[in-house]
Amino acid sequence: MPPENIAYSKMVKAANKLSHYRPVLNTEQLVLWIVVILSVFYNIPFWQQALEGYDLFVIHTWLTFANMLLVMICLNFLVFASFSFRITVKPLLTLLLLIAAFVSYFTTYYGTYFDTSMLDNVLQTDTNEAKELLTTGLLIHLAFFFLLPTLVVWRVRLIPLTWKKAILLRSSYLIASFAILLLAVFLSYQEISSLMRNNKQLRYLVTPGNYIVSMVQALSSQHINANMVRSPVGEDAYIPSSEGDKPILLVIVVGETVRAANWGLNGYERQTTPKLAQRPDVINFADVSSCGTSTAVSLPCMFSLPGRAEYSKSYAQQHESLLDVLAHAGLEVTWLDNQSGCKGVCEGVTTKAVSPEEYASLCQDGRCLDEALVQALSTQLSSTPADQVVVLHQLGNHGPSYYQRYPTAYEHFVPACENADLAKCTREAITNSYDNAILYTDNVLDQVIDTLEREHDYATAMVYLSDHGESLGEKGLYLHGIPYAIAPNEQTHVPMIWWLSTSFSQQQRLDTECLHRRANQAASHDNLFHSVLGLLGVVTDVYQQEADISQACRFAK
Repeated sequence: MPPENIAYSKMVKAANKLSHYRPVLNTEQLVLWIVVILSVFYNIPFWQQALEGYDLFVIHTWLTFANMLLVMICLNFLVFASFSFRITVKPLLTLLLLIAAFVSYFTTYYGTYFDTSMLDNVLQTDTNEAKELLTTGLLIHLAFFFLLPTLVVWRVRLIPLTWKKAILLRSSYLIASFAILLLAVFLSYQEISSLMRNNKQLRYLVTPGNYIVSMVQALSSQHINANMVRSPVGEDAYIPSSEGDKPILLVIVVGETVRAANWGLNGYERQTTPKLAQRPDVINFADVSSCGTSTAVSLPCMFSLPGRAEYSKSYAQQHESLLDVLAHAGLEVTWLDNQSGCKGVCEGVTTKAVSPEEYASLCQDGRCLDEALVQALSTQLSSTPADQVVVLHQLGNHGPSYYQRYPTAYEHFVPACENADLAKCTREAITNSYDNAILYTDNVLDQVIDTLEREHDYATAMVYLSDHGESLGEKGLYLHGIPYAIAPNEQTHVPMIWWLSTSFSQQQRLDTECLHRRANQAASHDNLFHSVLGLLGVVTDVYQQEADISQACRFAK
């Protein structure tokens, strides 16, 4: 037989043998191998930050790394081995690898921190939002970090043991793991404790512990009695009647993912708000802080009474919001939604979602452009005039598909990133598509004001306020949701504008020049609750004058 045929035959036999090879392990060994792989390869962002500033050419660095790795491996093993049995270990490790693969992708490529608020976002994500995140880059990552190791897990043959041997083996592994953990902590306790104390954000990067702990906390807060009656807020609210006044119409536009840094009215190098800039009656607040860095936190927080310092998810779930106070005061309140819901804020008021069927020309793939909200507003106002508040919840700059948030006519800044996988675009292209989306929001807000100017039977006003900001690559971060304590300004500083018609400012005795001056001072989401009550003249015991931006600019009767 020719040498080349012999070589080929050997390769075929080797490949055939490999394809039939099945490693034989006990349950503890399988868990240990997977835990080692998870600790090393699924925690790259953690290791990058944990070892930042260390000299990689010094032996001490590698000793520190080894001790930290041992601590992580032992902790993970102690947890997962306790729940792994011969029948359950493979399904458990499969689920663990799936979760870890998703988490490692977003922490590695977007700088995402998986805390409780981020998991709330995940749990509240709708189908359209989820589809945008299923990029080619994610699928490739899942192939290597989920499918490949999962195939290996299921190829392993587990050694059957009697229950006595199984208990003895498990106990020895757990005792050895615990002993190694104690030794590793003892050898580097001061360094590790100092690192975690001074860099608290690191705990959100330890995969899969970050996701599992946060998921348990998020799920536990979801269990609310569906029949629970929310505690009333501001039941005493009323608006003093005044003969000859027009009905009041206030439109609150809740922006999505718009950051103050790219807002043209704030002095951004690009004019992303040209139409609003041409309106001298628009009052721009340049220094506004958000209540959170995600919609799941910011939206209920900005409409709740306590404010950011005392806000909690449980409070928002168990108490009425600003909209309920307005309803108690006799106003008609309507929530028009072009997003994934109001996070419980609009539970007690009329709620309407923008329908792709109703606004076909502005919608595709289940998503509608925000101009549909303007049309919905016009329809809402066709009824008999009455004191009312209409909330428009925008799709805005919801990422990562910024390019889908505006029509082609608003692709002013080019080249624009036209891919949901931001890793495939340059930072310049990402920023261009993001700015184009703001340019479109400028147009939407201009149309809302035009609509209100035509409503001569009302005294009209508009308040626009974004829920949170966005990172566009600064410090390697993308999107939003960073824990507030360590969040960059790009995620916590948002734009806010007010527009008051002449009839509204006169009827409510507001000095607009004074408001323009007040706009130069710092404000936050905490001001929304009481400023809306103040603008509308609502009288209630829950109103806090010091938090009302307009209070100092109101003429005496």
